[in-house]
Amino acid sequence: MVKNQVKISANVVDTIRPTVVGEGRNPAIDAVRALFGRITTPLLPDDYLQLANPLWSAREMRGRVLEVRRETEDSATLVIKPGWGFTFDYQPGQYIGIGLLVDGRWRWRSYSLTSSPHSDGTGRSRTITITVKAMPEGFLSTHLVGGVTPGTIVRLAAPQGNFVLPDPAPASVLFLTGGSGITPVMSMLRTLTRRGQIGDIVHIHSAPTESDVMFAAELAELARDHDTYRLTVRTTRTQGRLDLRQLDGVAPDWRQRQTWACGPEGMLTEAEKVWQAAGIGDQLHLERFAASRAAAHGQGGAVTFGRSGKTVAADAATSLMEAGESAGLRMPFGCRMGICQSCVVPLVEGHVRDLRTGVEHEPGTRIQTCVSAASGDCVIDV
Repeated sequence: MVKNQVKISANVVDTIRPTVVGEGRNPAIDAVRALFGRITTPLLPDDYLQLANPLWSAREMRGRVLEVRRETEDSATLVIKPGWGFTFDYQPGQYIGIGLLVDGRWRWRSYSLTSSPHSDGTGRSRTITITVKAMPEGFLSTHLVGGVTPGTIVRLAAPQGNFVLPDPAPASVLFLTGGSGITPVMSMLRTLTRRGQIGDIVHIHSAPTESDVMFAAELAELARDHDTYRLTVRTTRTQGRLDLRQLDGVAPDWRQRQTWACGPEGMLTEAEKVWQAAGIGDQLHLERFAASRAAAHGQGGAVTFGRSGKTVAADAATSLMEAGESAGLRMPFGCRMGICQSCVVPLVEGHVRDLRTGVEHEPGTRIQTCVSAASGDCVIDV
């Protein structure tokens, strides 16, 4: 079975904060948070903590942007110093939620961590990095690449995701990446380098032109320093898209390798077909940056949010989460891709349709608001 991990691709507006990083893992830190909460009642702990350091919060995890470093014309790496309570126990390949205050509202998106959880041995303050590609339709991504200045305070959500590299790594690996799909693999490569575990790795990366290749200099240096790391860069505007059915010409032993693939939907869909046809689907690990949706059917309807009493008209392609946010509601959320179940609420009346499968859900069932749309008038318990 193909291992398939999907990540956030939509902007999020004014939503309930996700889980605090490290919450529940460190009893001592949780006890200190609780103590601050008790001794500062009725004032919030943050009223006192922020006097000492804006990264300290008893309610949420924060970080400070230390540097914004251009990677390509339309992408940049953000170096972030996490605040109090962050633990560097994430796995290479995971992503993290980033909340940024823009025009008076917190907007959320998740991005792959491109840093390694392993110390670089310098003794400097620990940081994390994300690398963002500005998308024409992506309000937040454009702002992060072109509008964030060092010193900006961001909110952080717990790292998550199953598109991860095990420790120790498999004896032979194939990385298949395209465009910004290289970002989670960069965390893997940096982690292997720090562990001294750069083994038998074939890496095939596609980008429109050479100037569009993120981390180009670092990848070239890695290939020069390690004979076992073999990098092939394909520029699709001049060479065309790689036909995975002809993969033997690039990596003759690909069937014997564990493969991590991340990139455009078309590439991943083709990879699924090729690996399944070869009978090795369990060796392919995928991460998509967008969920596949079925064609919209019906006319949508009026969505009523039972607890708030608000009603908003939504078409058949708009998720209930997006409809609620457009009405100014603080909707619960997690991955926003139908995986983590953080947005599940009861459907009180009416019917809704799963945007991925087209299946309709009946009243009385629990639904995922991020991947469900109105199928006629409906009421949900939010």
